[in-house]
Amino acid sequence: MGAGAMKSSDSGGGRGRRRQRRAVPMSEINVTPFVDIMLVLLIIFMVAAPLSVVGVPVDLPQTAATALPGDEEEPLTVTITAQGVVMIQETEVPPADLVTRLRAIAAERTSNKIFLRADGANAWNRVAEVMGALNAGGFSDIGLVTDIGGPTFDGADG
Repeated sequence: MGAGAMKSSDSGGGRGRRRQRRAVPMSEINVTPFVDIMLVLLIIFMVAAPLSVVGVPVDLPQTAATALPGDEEEPLTVTITAQGVVMIQETEVPPADLVTRLRAIAAERTSNKIFLRADGANAWNRVAEVMGALNAGGFSDIGLVTDIGGPTFDGADG
C-alpha cells in the first residue's frame, strides 16, 4: 500500500556478466485508491443525509403555505404526536414540565422562534393548549409546520 513501484533498467548483456540494475522512479499516479475512497464517501453521505431530519414521525396537515426562511441557529421543534404526546426535539416532555423546560431553553437561545409540528389527528384544542404553553415559555414567534400540496382557499369556495 505504501510502497511505490520502481522501474529497473538493465545495462550490459552477456551471460557471464553481472547485470547492474538501476532504480528509476515511476512517474505515473495511481488514482484507483482515490476513486475508491470517493465512492465510499458518496455512499456514506447518501445514507446519512435522510437521517438528519427530525425523527418523530407525524402526519402533518397539507396547506398551500410557503416555507419560512432559515435561521443561523438550529430550529427548535415541538411535536404533538397522534396520541397527544408532546416532544421537544426528540425528547418526550410531561405536560406539567413543558413551560419550565421551555423557559430554560429560551434563556439559552438568541431567537424566540419555535416550530410546532402537530399530527393531523389532534383536536384543535390540544394544539391551542400547546401554543399557549409555548407563548408562556417565552417563545412568541411560533411557526406551524405543515406539508405542501394542500387545498388553496382563494375565495372561490364557500
